[in-house]
Amino acid sequence: MKKEKRNPILFIAGEVSGDLHGSRVLQALKKNYAEPEIFGIGGQLMAAEGMEQLYNTKQMAILGFTEVIRHLPFLHRVFRRLEKEIQLRKPACAVLIDYPGFNLRLAKILKKYDIPILWYIAPQVWAWHKSRIKQMAHLIDHLAVVFPFEVSLFQDAGLPTTFVGHPLLEGLRPEFSKADFLQKLKFEPENKILGLLPGSRKQEVERLLPDMLETSQLVANRLPGTQFVIAQSPNLPDSFYREQIDKFDALPINLIQHATYSIMKFSTACVVASGTATLETGCFATPMAIVYRVSPLTYAIGKRLIQLKNIGLVNIVAGEEVVPEFVQREFKPQIVANYIKNLLSDAQSRQEISEILSTVRAKLGDVGASGKVANLIAELAWRQ
Repeated sequence: MKKEKRNPILFIAGEVSGDLHGSRVLQALKKNYAEPEIFGIGGQLMAAEGMEQLYNTKQMAILGFTEVIRHLPFLHRVFRRLEKEIQLRKPACAVLIDYPGFNLRLAKILKKYDIPILWYIAPQVWAWHKSRIKQMAHLIDHLAVVFPFEVSLFQDAGLPTTFVGHPLLEGLRPEFSKADFLQKLKFEPENKILGLLPGSRKQEVERLLPDMLETSQLVANRLPGTQFVIAQSPNLPDSFYREQIDKFDALPINLIQHATYSIMKFSTACVVASGTATLETGCFATPMAIVYRVSPLTYAIGKRLIQLKNIGLVNIVAGEEVVPEFVQREFKPQIVANYIKNLLSDAQSRQEISEILSTVRAKLGDVGASGKVANLIAELAWRQ
């Protein structure tokens, strides 16, 4: 049933993944309700759905504790502007998508003006510090979570929580057929493929891609004929990657945008930056090595706070370390190359890993998270 236009809704999606998930929620809102006025922070996809952007995801892509410190003046300006817009526009509700450090601070401002808050994709407090749960229960009106085990964690603290399923299931299919993918990259069907997924943020790629390329060079030396492809973030220009690729002029490697799921699906194995991409790769049952590196100070702080044995989402959801994690100093090209070389050479090991990974997708719920979130927004924003 169509609803008449009301006060605008504030959306905050500070990362590329949040932009994707937010755009799908906007599509569901427009389909089932009178098209609302949307403003806030998002990326190209949300802009395409009619969102008025005060800031975009490129401006907000700040990673790690030390990086946040350097950007504090900018962040202060962002919060001041958002508070002014909240006072002026009086949004019917605010939808905060992931991005915990920023959104928790913004939630305090929203609470001051009695703006209802729906948080979509909960901060991973079960990995960092559970002390935030009480703070969230005080600030947030409703939480839409994407992992089933999160429900009791938050509800027990008095925070209304709904498991909506994981939004990545809504678009989890390769962009190309296998034949078209191989043809586009001029790959030989009989040769192994190593996919490199260094992340979507500039800081991630800067820290991870050089060693991913060195790893690939070592693999190429030991397994001639192996084919290599990098998933390029649409937020970063070719030149940013080429600067690193050109240092390995003997390495036959492709760079491609808008083919990330095809890389995950059709690669023999992948080297993946820790994050949602590990879960996505796991849903395609593709064996992988997880790698990650941040600044030494960020890592030292994080190591004191983190409460989990594994950092890779695919391992966390699986409930065991299905694929190895090479983090910080452990991310050494020689070590990762040894693992990848053995993986590419051993079909039985790959099959065993794939069989375990194939159970991960079933743990993420049913397709339709965006529609469920849109309904929660409507209840919160337009309840009588």
